[in-house]
Amino acid sequence: METKIFLNLPVKDLNRSISFFTQLGFSFNPQFTNDKGTCLVIGKNINAMLLTEEFYKTFTHKEICNTATASEVIISVQIESRDKVNQIIGDAVKNGATEYLEAKDYGWMYYRSFFDLDGHHWEFSFINEDQIPDKM
Repeated sequence: METKIFLNLPVKDLNRSISFFTQLGFSFNPQFTNDKGTCLVIGKNINAMLLTEEFYKTFTHKEICNTATASEVIISVQIESRDKVNQIIGDAVKNGATEYLEAKDYGWMYYRSFFDLDGHHWEFSFINEDQIPDKM
């Protein structure tokens, strides 16, 4: 069996989140989708479960992070090109996300980030692995 990752993120409005990520070009696994949550497919073995806040609370006794004032996680996704990074960030902002910080360009690595509709911090990068410096 292959190892898979399932991030779990609380969302205020599931349908709004599905629409947002669909506009960015992502798909969803219908096997893990109902009125309480959906499985956002990020990569072959990487997924994010977008769960209504009420359902999310059934998995923890802790408070849901207030993403307006605290950082819960930075979700970093490496993709195939700089152009795709720019496209995703542009589409995210156009659909209600807030771009965070300025683009970072190190020559061998380029990345940009945004806060989604629920304040979750997403970072998209292109890394030219042939140009990674020997020492970082």
